[in-house]
Amino acid sequence: MTGTDNMERKRQAQNARPAMVVIPCLNEAGHIASVIDRIAPSAERLDMAILVVDGGSSDGTKEIVGEMAVSNPRLHLLDNEKKIQSAAVNLAVEKFGGGFESLIRIDAHGDYPPAYCDLLIEEADATGADAVVVSMKTRGTGAFQKATAVAQNSRLGNGGSAHRLVSKGKWTDHGHHALIRVEPFRAVGGYDENFSHNEDAEFDYRMTEAGYRIWLTEKTHMVYYPRGSVAALFRQYLGYGRGRARNVLKHGVVPKGRQMIPLLVAPAVAGTSLALLNWTALLPAGMWAALCLGYGAWIAIRQRDPHGPLAGFSAMVMHLGWSSGFWRELLAFRKREKRA
Repeated sequence: MTGTDNMERKRQAQNARPAMVVIPCLNEAGHIASVIDRIAPSAERLDMAILVVDGGSSDGTKEIVGEMAVSNPRLHLLDNEKKIQSAAVNLAVEKFGGGFESLIRIDAHGDYPPAYCDLLIEEADATGADAVVVSMKTRGTGAFQKATAVAQNSRLGNGGSAHRLVSKGKWTDHGHHALIRVEPFRAVGGYDENFSHNEDAEFDYRMTEAGYRIWLTEKTHMVYYPRGSVAALFRQYLGYGRGRARNVLKHGVVPKGRQMIPLLVAPAVAGTSLALLNWTALLPAGMWAALCLGYGAWIAIRQRDPHGPLAGFSAMVMHLGWSSGFWRELLAFRKREKRA
């Protein structure tokens, strides 16, 4: 970066508005209007722009945003030709970042308290954090979605991850992305667009390695609505697993203990194919299934939640998807190395 570029960025920072809201989306016609309506009052109070970055929706999402933008001059629609979320946020920062101190990343598939953006900005100012992350609570509507929410809100589904639990404010190395100051975002190169999933964890690794600080706030949280079918949930966690493996391959980061156990799931399930030779090959996968279903039954009894037993099955889908994605990416990497 040249000295002229630095001077220009300093000038922009002095005149910058507090934050811009970035909403990456793809085929979110069922959620996008309610999310924008939820954020719009804060945008007016805080003088924020709302940037919906669409990855090529074909379900009417873009038309909905276009109609809303007619009566809301703060709302802008950007086309994300690369489709993935990492590229969406990078594009928003490239096009609009110079006019704002921070970006607030909003998930189109979620919901937010009325003062969500206000509290994020207040926390960033009070702590001096370079990024503020939040806890995530999961909710559902249909039976399978509710069961998945129960699983994701439990240690069975989240492994005890701090940002999946209600936590007191603290410094952390990762959390659900909420607010990131634009200058640190640019300084570390933004999101890695080779990551279609897990780009947030990879970004947080580079942030902390560069000496920037991430604050997990207790003042607010977001609500997430999980996938509504077995196939969609499996595909989502397959992507998460692949993203985690890419993070390991890129940075040499050893998975945490809570992530090591699910890694055994795919090999255990694959090992059942040896049952014709020896019935004991069924034991590892059988023990895992019994643990998940038993935990789900325990949740049903302890929390008096009828979705508990199905939550055990949802957890199995998540574990198997995550583990399969991780090993698939590692094996693909080894094949690429051999060809090279």
